[in-house]
Amino acid sequence: MSVEQSLLGKETNYPTTYQPEILFPISRAQAREQYAEVEGIYQGQDWWHVFEISWLNAKGIPQVAIGRIALPATSPNLIESKSLKLYFNSMNFTQFDSRQAFIDTVEKDLSQAAQAPVTLTLFQVDDLDITKPTGICIDDQEPDCLVNHPDASLLEFDQNTSNTDKNVEIQLFSHLLRSNCPVTGQPDWGTVFIRYQGKKPCYRSILAYIISYRQHNGFHEQCVEQIFADIWQNLKPEKLMVYATYTRRGGLDINPCRVSDESWMPSPIRLARQ
Repeated sequence: MSVEQSLLGKETNYPTTYQPEILFPISRAQAREQYAEVEGIYQGQDWWHVFEISWLNAKGIPQVAIGRIALPATSPNLIESKSLKLYFNSMNFTQFDSRQAFIDTVEKDLSQAAQAPVTLTLFQVDDLDITKPTGICIDDQEPDCLVNHPDASLLEFDQNTSNTDKNVEIQLFSHLLRSNCPVTGQPDWGTVFIRYQGKKPCYRSILAYIISYRQHNGFHEQCVEQIFADIWQNLKPEKLMVYATYTRRGGLDINPCRVSDESWMPSPIRLARQ
């Protein structure tokens, strides 16, 4: 189904009865056409944190939790975020015999929408720890060129004579990722982590490339896959991970991760501004 048919950006009544049919799947296929040969596009997870989860227990008493959804990159569909928010709101007044019964129902519904196994982990509202980013922050670099739409030609190797052929393994991160929702135009903010093994890249060029997304219209998952594909095709690393932790909107944050090697799959984290 086309995203134009979804409820995103439209005035909506919030349901008060369980409505799994409100979930709106969006095919990944069209966005992946231009980099379908990049194997890592299909390796990884989309982690979602859901901060507005509530249901009724068997006695009708409200329960609350924070949820972490894991949706595999191999799934044919992603799930449109507003429909996911409405789905969880539709369960606020629904009774479940147990916490596990709630989890089982959610996993069944989301797996059906994504057409792949989706898992839900519930946390007590005080138990989801905040993590500090690790690696080299590149936000103090001064790019040679700044543009407002993704430009893979900005990506370069380090031209320092001593680093010309140097093979490195590094993790870089930047808090300056910004893009726009392709339907509403609202800005999406995130921190992006790039773990890289190969010929040493120019940090300034990577920051310039990240900044080039500032007026780009794309879903979180699509932006991460494009970043991954552009680095993979232009710098040709031996191994690569791209992981973006986006800030929350509507009680949801989305955190896509793609890896060229499954051994580089990180554990999901939550940063302070999420």
